[in-house]
Amino acid sequence: MNAFVAFLHHIAFVIIMLILSAEMLILKQPLTITSARKIQIYDAIYGVSAILILIIGGLRAMYFEKGTDYYMHSAPFIAKMILFIIVGLISIQPTVTFIKWGKSLKQGIVPTLTDAQNRKLRMIIHVELALLALIILCAAMMAKGVGYMGS
Repeated sequence: MNAFVAFLHHIAFVIIMLILSAEMLILKQPLTITSARKIQIYDAIYGVSAILILIIGGLRAMYFEKGTDYYMHSAPFIAKMILFIIVGLISIQPTVTFIKWGKSLKQGIVPTLTDAQNRKLRMIIHVELALLALIILCAAMMAKGVGYMGS
């Protein structure tokens, strides 16, 4: 059961990485009604995956792995949580932007996205992907006991 729960946790993380990559690729092209709708769907999947990561990760920490006491004394785990919070916070602006497109899309109108807005969205996604890569590094360090501050 532990391996299966870990697998689900990792799959949700991979989905987030793939979703962000797909959003990035779509935003490199001129926006269309179809591509804007795809981004909205992808962003919703991103949100669900992030929630799954939190739920499954919490269950792993409490019931399937080393226990919360171990994780609260692990510097890489704490760094991982801080990075995840930062990713969540910076993802708010793109999500709000994509949600605002809904009114235009319902009317069959391509959402307005200036070059500056597009660059900003892509930059935020780049930062999210970089921070997610750091989360993977923290997870590897945590798995090897690096930075454990307990007895």
